[in-house]
Amino acid sequence: MEANAGMVAGSHKRNELMLIRHDGEGGPKPLKNMSGQVCQICGDTVGVTATGDIFIACNECGFPVCRPCYEYERKDGNRSCPQCKTRYRRHKGSPRVEGDDEEDDVDDLDNEFNYADNNGKVVRQRRQQGEENDLSSSSRRESQQPISLLTSGQSVSGETPIATPDRQPMQSPSSGHLWSSERRSNSISSVDPSIPVPVRIVDPSKDLNSYGLGNVDWKERVEGWKLKQEKNMVQVTSKYTEGKGDIEGTGSNGEDLQIADDARQPLSRVVPIPSNQLNLYRVVIVLRLVILGFFFQYRTTHPVNDAYALWLISVICEIWFALSWLLDQFPKWYPINRETYLDRLAVRYDRDGEPSQLAPIDVFVSTVDPMKEPPLITANTVLSILAVDYPVDKVSCYVSDDGSAMLTFEALSETSEFARKWVPFCKKHNIEPRAPEFYFAQKIDYLKDKIQPSFVKERRAMKREYEEFKVRINALVAKAQKTPEEGWTMQDGTLWPGNNPRDHPGMIQVFLGHSGGLDTDGNELPRLVYVSREKRPGFQHHKKAGAMNALIRVSAVLTNGAYLLNVDCDHYFNNSKALKEAMCFMMDPAYGKKTCYVQFPQRFDGIDLHDRYANRNIVFFDINLKGLDGIQGPVYVGTGCCFNRQALYGYDPVLTEADLEPNIIVKSCCGSRKKKSNKKYIDKKRGVKRTESSIPIFNMEDIEEGVEGYEDERSLLMSQKSLEKRFGQSSIFVASTFMEQGGIPPSTNPASLLKEAIHVISCGYEDKTEWGKEIGWIYGSVTEDILTGFKMHARGWISIYCMPPRPAFKGSAPINLSDRLNQVLRWALGSVEILLSRHCPIWYGYSGRLKLLERLAYINTIVYPITSIPLIIYCVLPAICLLTNKFIIPEVSGKASTRCTQSSPSPHPKKKSPL
Repeated sequence: MEANAGMVAGSHKRNELMLIRHDGEGGPKPLKNMSGQVCQICGDTVGVTATGDIFIACNECGFPVCRPCYEYERKDGNRSCPQCKTRYRRHKGSPRVEGDDEEDDVDDLDNEFNYADNNGKVVRQRRQQGEENDLSSSSRRESQQPISLLTSGQSVSGETPIATPDRQPMQSPSSGHLWSSERRSNSISSVDPSIPVPVRIVDPSKDLNSYGLGNVDWKERVEGWKLKQEKNMVQVTSKYTEGKGDIEGTGSNGEDLQIADDARQPLSRVVPIPSNQLNLYRVVIVLRLVILGFFFQYRTTHPVNDAYALWLISVICEIWFALSWLLDQFPKWYPINRETYLDRLAVRYDRDGEPSQLAPIDVFVSTVDPMKEPPLITANTVLSILAVDYPVDKVSCYVSDDGSAMLTFEALSETSEFARKWVPFCKKHNIEPRAPEFYFAQKIDYLKDKIQPSFVKERRAMKREYEEFKVRINALVAKAQKTPEEGWTMQDGTLWPGNNPRDHPGMIQVFLGHSGGLDTDGNELPRLVYVSREKRPGFQHHKKAGAMNALIRVSAVLTNGAYLLNVDCDHYFNNSKALKEAMCFMMDPAYGKKTCYVQFPQRFDGIDLHDRYANRNIVFFDINLKGLDGIQGPVYVGTGCCFNRQALYGYDPVLTEADLEPNIIVKSCCGSRKKKSNKKYIDKKRGVKRTESSIPIFNMEDIEEGVEGYEDERSLLMSQKSLEKRFGQSSIFVASTFMEQGGIPPSTNPASLLKEAIHVISCGYEDKTEWGKEIGWIYGSVTEDILTGFKMHARGWISIYCMPPRPAFKGSAPINLSDRLNQVLRWALGSVEILLSRHCPIWYGYSGRLKLLERLAYINTIVYPITSIPLIIYCVLPAICLLTNKFIIPEVSGKASTRCTQSSPSPHPKKKSPL
């Protein structure tokens, strides 16, 4: 489906499909001329030299820069090309700067500042010779002539050294060219063979920038590879030299081995908590548990007979508090930290100069009411997604408008136009965060680490563009305050299909995409799709869970990313590398096949200093979830979570024998030795009949075998009819479920995708299927996040908690008491709904693979609202005791003193009074 081709609306049951085009949107807008005649720093024309040739600032890459910017960069900048980082050589007529070497052919001191003369023959002649001569002829000349090498200021005649990756002869910084056997050099091709060529010896151990040479990124990667190679030199030598001869780490083969070794390293590692801290915490828990035992032993053996009812109620409340404390403490028994390696991910899946092998990701943004969820906040979230640091052809953004509001649609249209300017600005200057509202509001030095002189000028222009964008969004919001009696109409005069939010057809609009408009730099943008599922009276829509399941299906039909990431409309990407952080776990061979999701912590903006409404939730996000990460993984908290699509489809994970061993309590108590009992336990786990609904009907291995051939009897179970009964009656969607690596099935006809996308978001598609029961977001509670994560863990999947140094996402916290109370009330009601349902972790999923401590954590999650009842009662008890003059504890001290007074005689008898 092409971007900006118009909105598609329709209903599968009514057999309707319409294409609504917008006025003034006949195609992508013409973009700025990005030919070589325009300076990429200031936007002015590059200009020509006095000889009529185009001015070329950098002979290495030809990056278009005008003469004034070139002079400014050499005088006040970093004196290097913005693109290839090669030091600028001095052109004739340019003033000298520090670091320029003596050059005989351009050293004209009399005309140093006069570059308007006709003396450009040398430069032009070099360029022409560089195009005519090849490297082979140049190499032959150089091999025949002696070359003078400059060492400590003395000229030494010697032979040309062999070019190796670790020791390459290089030209002087004034020319800015690398001299190697694999690269064409214009300046070397024009060297007179009769004249010795001055060559500077470069020490590879020194910083190449001190010579004005090299690329910073290349240097850092090689430095890292060399450091790792030095640490593992003995292992690498023993592994690769046996039977293959000696392999030197300084040659090209050695570098290849270094890269290969780095690519085999794990993409993440577990950082355990120091034992001195963790053991102390465990000792405190055990001591408190022992003290609780003595306390309850005393309370139960010393009842209060004259206030027995009050005593019994108090003991019950205290027992509940103790159990609640235990449920909250034991899941923290084994907390861990994790660390990711983005450089290893790049070496393995995203190498420079090669097609990216990173997995495609579909990002979901959900919104309902634009009056409660401001469109400007949603627009900032979408802009941060479109500007994420990830290959553009691997990212798709889907915005679910469950309120079918025309305001959201028009705001998204404005956002797509502004993204054409905002995305290239973010990627060019590498800014953080990439949500403009929060980026421009930062109270920091925004010039820190910025080296391009055009940054200030472009930032001011972009800020002005964003302010104009905000005014347009505010105008849309003001216009939407009063709804017309006949309903909203679109630009072409047709009625807006979603005027009735409870009765409207499904709507899809692709604003940006690979076949749509480009950004201002002529590059592609990630796909941006607006989706509003069909709603009709008499159908259950299941609120947010139903909207997310509709996004799963429509994204599978259009892009089918292997992984899904969902965020709320008010949670923007604070870290542009958040997707890569998640892929360090999802694409890791050790974790990927059994990880259902990667959960990021929630962080908020706009919280006051004292956090009066406890929005930070430090105990939960920084302590509890770390503890769960050491067991089977954190619970799903509803936003900032990257899912494995196969896990949402209800499939089993790929588990090893180590994963099927007894839970962490058995390991910690009995050790890690393999005994016969362990083997029996594993065999028992493998032999369990999957009769409970927590285990999916189909296994991925059986599905693959059924797809490969229909001769086998197992394929009868995987017939098209059984698949449609499970996933729904959409052949294209069913075919996409077999694409584990993502992507559209090759046999799919692109022309039929629109109709199929409307079909899978129709209101009756989920009837008589397993959507919401075993597939996708699970229905049955307003807190669908807890239920969905629990079902995955019950199947044996693990989840991972990722806390990068820079928070991945940030959201808007409730700023008043009513909003905070409504949020807490919704969480409590959702927990009680799960407690009273068949999916309660107290009795559900025992035939699955849910670990004991993980089950206790889920039980604590759903029973915590019940703690409010004994808490209120326990707070009322003191007032009752004061009114009734009865107490919940026995009067030990009073009775003892009375008995002592009555039974013991006085040591000093009273004297009789004389009276």
